[in-house]
Amino acid sequence: MRNPVQQTPLSPEPEQPGRVLDARLHLLDRQVLDADGVPVTTVDDLDLEAVDGTDQNLPGERTTMLTAILTGPVLATRVFGGRPPASRWVRLPWSVVTDVGTALHLGVRGTSLDATWTERWVRDHIIARIPGGRHDPG
Repeated sequence: MRNPVQQTPLSPEPEQPGRVLDARLHLLDRQVLDADGVPVTTVDDLDLEAVDGTDQNLPGERTTMLTAILTGPVLATRVFGGRPPASRWVRLPWSVVTDVGTALHLGVRGTSLDATWTERWVRDHIIARIPGGRHDPG
């Protein structure tokens, strides 16, 4: 009979300042809704920034903070690989996010964001030229 190895219990993980999110689980590919609940875009990537742990909970350690949500024309890069240039990303500051759930909710209206310019352009230049495309038939 083997001797059982004595296991010492692990100490609990120290309390982290702020909310801890799993990027893949909670953020990436989530729909973004504006203050009125209107879909704006989806989360394609994240802008992270390394900061020194000046908080008393993590003295001297480096932590990572989420600074912005990135969205943009990524369909081709998802199909063919690679990354779009940084100039093509639309940045939504993390400070405008009010809630993280099944979707990310913003505290601003979508019309004030650059993320909806392609939808507005298609609406004004293509859909508007289709007979009946300028009004809601409902």
